[in-house]
Amino acid sequence: MERRLTAIMAADVVGYSRMMGADEAGTLALMRHHKAELIDPCIEGHQGRVVKETGDGILAEFRSVVNAVACAIEIQRGIAARNASVPREKQLLFRIGVNLGDIIVENDDIFGDGVNVAVRLEGIAEPGRIAVSASVRDQIGARLDISFDDRGEVALKNIEHNVRVYMIDPAANETREPNRTAEIRNRSIAVLPFTNMSGDAEQSYFSDGITEDIITDLSKISGLHVVARNTVFTYKGRAVRVEQAARELGVGFILEGSVRKAGQRVRVTGQLVDGRTGDHLWAERFDRDLTDIFAIQDEITHAIVDQLKIQLQPSEVKAISTTPTRSVQAYTYYLRGRQFAHEWTKSYLLLARRMFAKAAELDPSYARAYSGIADCDSAMRVWHAADASLDTIMEMAARALSLDPSLAEAHTSRAVALDHAGRDAEAIEEFERALSLDPGLFEANLHYGRFLFGRGDFNGAVPRFERAALLRTDDYLSPILLMSACRSLGHLADTRRWAETAIQRASRAIELHPENAGAAHRGALALAHLGQGDRARDWAELALVLDPDDSAGRYNVVCAYSVLGDVEEAIDLFETLLPFSSPFQLRWYRHDSDLDALRTHQRFVAIVESLEMQGEARRGE
Repeated sequence: MERRLTAIMAADVVGYSRMMGADEAGTLALMRHHKAELIDPCIEGHQGRVVKETGDGILAEFRSVVNAVACAIEIQRGIAARNASVPREKQLLFRIGVNLGDIIVENDDIFGDGVNVAVRLEGIAEPGRIAVSASVRDQIGARLDISFDDRGEVALKNIEHNVRVYMIDPAANETREPNRTAEIRNRSIAVLPFTNMSGDAEQSYFSDGITEDIITDLSKISGLHVVARNTVFTYKGRAVRVEQAARELGVGFILEGSVRKAGQRVRVTGQLVDGRTGDHLWAERFDRDLTDIFAIQDEITHAIVDQLKIQLQPSEVKAISTTPTRSVQAYTYYLRGRQFAHEWTKSYLLLARRMFAKAAELDPSYARAYSGIADCDSAMRVWHAADASLDTIMEMAARALSLDPSLAEAHTSRAVALDHAGRDAEAIEEFERALSLDPGLFEANLHYGRFLFGRGDFNGAVPRFERAALLRTDDYLSPILLMSACRSLGHLADTRRWAETAIQRASRAIELHPENAGAAHRGALALAHLGQGDRARDWAELALVLDPDDSAGRYNVVCAYSVLGDVEEAIDLFETLLPFSSPFQLRWYRHDSDLDALRTHQRFVAIVESLEMQGEARRGE
């Protein structure tokens, strides 16, 4: 059995039973002609695969969302053209739904929530149109010259969570310039993750950082369509032909390269490749001092602009020439800190904070460094309030915003600080501002989801966590939070699906960092939800041995024990958390369904009541 993320297209004929009743032979013949002459060649031409067929329906999968939607549009336009000379009562009209989601592959068939959503989208699509999910809309971006009609959150039959639906009208989009889509493809690019050639896997933070910065710079150019980071990073470590990647991503050009960092020297190679032919349009090798890294990024960006003959606006010239810091050393410390911060344990957070503080020391005008300090302190404050002053968190977030008011990371940092301060309305404003500046910011989506979860708004939290899980495919925290939110909503199939995703990601993290207690205790909770009691207890024991003082780790082990029914063990460990529980954490206790097995136990009730009394006493001081 194989699991994978894929684009699914479901298509169905409107009123097929009525047409069969009126003219069975004619309807069957017409359907065969459409399939043989239009639908099947269209799916094959867009690198899709027909999974199954019914008399009036088709289910197909595509590795590329762009190809799936382009195929659906071509089918609807082709059907419309064929219907032009056919009496209305004999016209075949199709509804089509497209979704991007997890599927299970078994014996060439596909199953799972991703398929179910596609089928339900097809069911609500208007005749001649295409209904797509928000995940499809986000991935398409501007890579196809089409407009999307936002229909809002929709409750789909037998789907446990609401789905944001967008409708595409191929006829309306066809009135645009006929060569516009080809023009967009000719101005579209994907930056594949630069290969770390340093001989040390730990140096991948540097090559990843360069990749992300080039993507960010190119995204500032209005005449260029750039594939998002989360999409291209699915190719990290994969051997794939450039032409194949270009087809799957729906772009005309691919930028690939490598980074070798040794001491104070760096070698960066870059190649711009035509995605259709595989021809190299530009290639360069830069052997420079490390201090020249920003100049190298700038030269690569301008080389792409020159090769694709894009005219830059004056504001765009300024934007891509602006560097986040003057100091390469500060930049390196910042990238290190960001890598450590994603491990989500006290020891790693303290290490990350030191990296961010050093970056700010080297360049006092580096806004992202102050945002990083604020985020580390906020994460620490959840369990170790004495070690993280709220005043300091507010000060760091404010300093980041004063240096760069348009920095989404800084608005997120302030939002989290306001959450700790109990200023909910202001926190929501800052989260929304961060997402308006950068909808693809992992931290904004993750922390907004945690904010909503802590207030019992699981329906609001799930889409934020889902976006975070999609943005960083190496992150195991967002699937864990999704698992718990879905359990709280009673969505058992989704709970299991996200638990499986979490354990896969946590296992990879432990392979890379065997000392990482964060992956171990979160993996233990995922295993508990999957009913794998012995493995869950083994992972829980490992986490407690690796970092016995990590309160977040102990809490997740409590949850794992609770889910497994080890009530006394869970409450014994829960009591040790009493001195470290903040008001933030108390909100979590109230709403976390992982603790449901403990809620009627007298000791648990007494602990929570004690915490509530302490909180009231603090508020009265």
